[in-house]
Amino acid sequence: MTQQPPPAPAGDPAPSRLSLAEKASLTSGAGDFVTTAVPSAGIPAVTLSDGPHGLRLPKEAGDGGQVDLHSAAPATCFPPAVALGSSWDPELARRVAGAIAAEAAAHGVRVVLGPGINIKRSPLCGRNFEYFSEDPLLTAELGGAVVRGLQEAGVGAALKHYAANNQETDRMRVSADVDERPLREIYLRAFERIVRRDRPWSVMSSYNAVNGVPVSENTRLLTDILRTEWGFDGIVMSDWGAVRDRVAALRAGLDLQMPGTGGRTDREVVAAVSAGDLDAAVLDTAVERLVRFARRAASGPPAERTVPAEEHHRLAGQAADRCVVLLKNDAGLLPLDPARGTVAVIGELARTPRYQGAGSSQVTPTRLDTPLDRLRELSAGARVEFAPGYPLPGGTPQDANAQALPEDALADEAVRLASASDTVVLFLGLPAQDESEGFDRDHIDLPDVQLRLLERVRSANPRVCVVLSNGGVVRTAPWHETVPAVVEGWLLGQAGGGALARVLFGAVNPSGKLAETIPLRLEDTPGFLSFPGEEGRVRYGEGVFVGYRGYDARRSEVAFPFGHGLSYTTFDYSGLRVTARDEGGAALTVALTVTNTGDREGREVAQIYSGGPAGSAVARPPRELRGFASVTLAPGESREVVVDLARDALAYYSPREAGWRVEGGVYRIEAGASSRDIRLSAEVTVAGDPSRLRLSGRNTLAEWLRHPVGGPLLMDRFARARPEGAGPGAMDDPVMRKFLAGMPLDVISEFPQSPVPPEGVAELTELVEAAGENRGQDA
Repeated sequence: MTQQPPPAPAGDPAPSRLSLAEKASLTSGAGDFVTTAVPSAGIPAVTLSDGPHGLRLPKEAGDGGQVDLHSAAPATCFPPAVALGSSWDPELARRVAGAIAAEAAAHGVRVVLGPGINIKRSPLCGRNFEYFSEDPLLTAELGGAVVRGLQEAGVGAALKHYAANNQETDRMRVSADVDERPLREIYLRAFERIVRRDRPWSVMSSYNAVNGVPVSENTRLLTDILRTEWGFDGIVMSDWGAVRDRVAALRAGLDLQMPGTGGRTDREVVAAVSAGDLDAAVLDTAVERLVRFARRAASGPPAERTVPAEEHHRLAGQAADRCVVLLKNDAGLLPLDPARGTVAVIGELARTPRYQGAGSSQVTPTRLDTPLDRLRELSAGARVEFAPGYPLPGGTPQDANAQALPEDALADEAVRLASASDTVVLFLGLPAQDESEGFDRDHIDLPDVQLRLLERVRSANPRVCVVLSNGGVVRTAPWHETVPAVVEGWLLGQAGGGALARVLFGAVNPSGKLAETIPLRLEDTPGFLSFPGEEGRVRYGEGVFVGYRGYDARRSEVAFPFGHGLSYTTFDYSGLRVTARDEGGAALTVALTVTNTGDREGREVAQIYSGGPAGSAVARPPRELRGFASVTLAPGESREVVVDLARDALAYYSPREAGWRVEGGVYRIEAGASSRDIRLSAEVTVAGDPSRLRLSGRNTLAEWLRHPVGGPLLMDRFARARPEGAGPGAMDDPVMRKFLAGMPLDVISEFPQSPVPPEGVAELTELVEAAGENRGQDA
């Protein structure tokens, strides 16, 4: 059972003892990262901090504050979400979050501004390094684990950025124009799962608008869906600087505006209540929530505890080990033998690593492991030589010598080293200036200087392993076909250098799986033609076909599919069983056996997908992730893996019926090592939900025929209207049936030979209504 966060401490949260000015003051911050206190009423201030993967501790007033992206003190930089997503390990995410919470408590921070759970709609999003996945279920499992890890340790989470915040271009104004079904199934689904299950203390509203309404003023999103429908009982805070109209935002359900405005918006709230433009009850409701939030935060662990820096660094390394993805390993080039041979480590990123992205999530690490240093330390006889190969734009103290040499000279040196070595480990990736909060990328290619170097090195020595460092997906085609080994290292945090060394030398068997698809070309991505929009609006024209859902639906070739990741051992899948635990398939249990068929211990993540049903009323992806489970096996060991699926996991969101709906029919359940490596499949029949559709004459013939009550009634009426001995009718002719299928029934009723006259349509509608009421449905 999920452990819930502690309840707010006892005390009267009612605003009755507060003046109007005091109430208004609680609805905005007292500074950049602190809420307003009212000591006379026992309402404490709450200190907040950025920290999706480590604390960016707020600076004191006058030291730069929000515009200074450097931390006031060092903190452990854990693997960012782009890497942690590839772990497919919720328990690991919970442990990392618990360590972040311990550091937060030591510094008096009561709420961490994270996790970020926005969906990776496009690989161009400049902030993708802060997000987990292109899939809402995987995102919910990892993001929910972070929420639990923080709040079990007594530090609140701020789930962000709600909602449809999937780009940085014009992020403070752009309207994400998205239809209801993809909004619910893709962009709100992870928020819904985490809010319902994990109860975050707060949710952060995003900068953008959704369908023309700024999220900070969006009553439907902040109140109707988040609170009324999902039962959220925490506070909604704004992203920093996201509020344009404080009174409208408060009315919509936004409790806390951040950062503080020096009292300006407080006065606007007071004036609106005094003039009758804002209902005082709206303000009182927000104040009640804010008081509960502040008292809950104050009940957390005491400040000024010692931070176990070395212990947390080890955890950061263990997490990074699990995040590395082995994309390709032809002829067993990896792991390298640490005891013999010459390894040419080429690439400035091996010496000057990128380990996090830029922007508000930047952490000042307590220490930093570099891949080059750790490779040399792990070498037990193998000679590790280094050449920078290329300069990094901007330069750093570590690569000063590389900056001083021309590109050709650096490449020549690297090629000479490659020619004289047994194996080349070539570090390539994106420079820091290419991806950051605040702007999007305009391509997914590696820098030209690196691609030229890759070609020359490969020609000099074909035994090349490319190690990638990037916060967003980079294009690997066509060069990945020309090298035997490719390792996706993402941004791995302060201990990532050691993780890469351990994987390369085989001290760690890689088990990471891609949480997003690596396309062959940017043009292949589902949202290519509509990203990032124009003139202040971006149309989510791909609908639900985001990420692997879109690639699979179009049968597009990809470089490496969602869920892909190799190991130094091999795994066999067998014995898939799908069992409906309740009548009608109210819950499904999926079980299979995974066997380690290689000669090394390894961890495998078995992924469960569903497809179907055939003849669905809506367009559905060929497969969708429904669950996953990992297992660590010794050579030759077998173990059963069990994944439980709730029946509603198979539902789609019906805008017409204003809710989730499971279609009846035969579903395909698949078990695979990736979305394109399906090992086993089985079929299961699931009973459908009763339709909530209110039929009328404006519904089409096809819609009537699909309705569980209306369909049989209509077919009976057609049969009774046919004269005895008459030949085949219109419904028996497949062409005529298709011709009529899209016509509203009231149009068909106007035809002279229609078996259902206009008055018959009203009669049928009443019969359907009555049948629904008799079954206790809203039919």
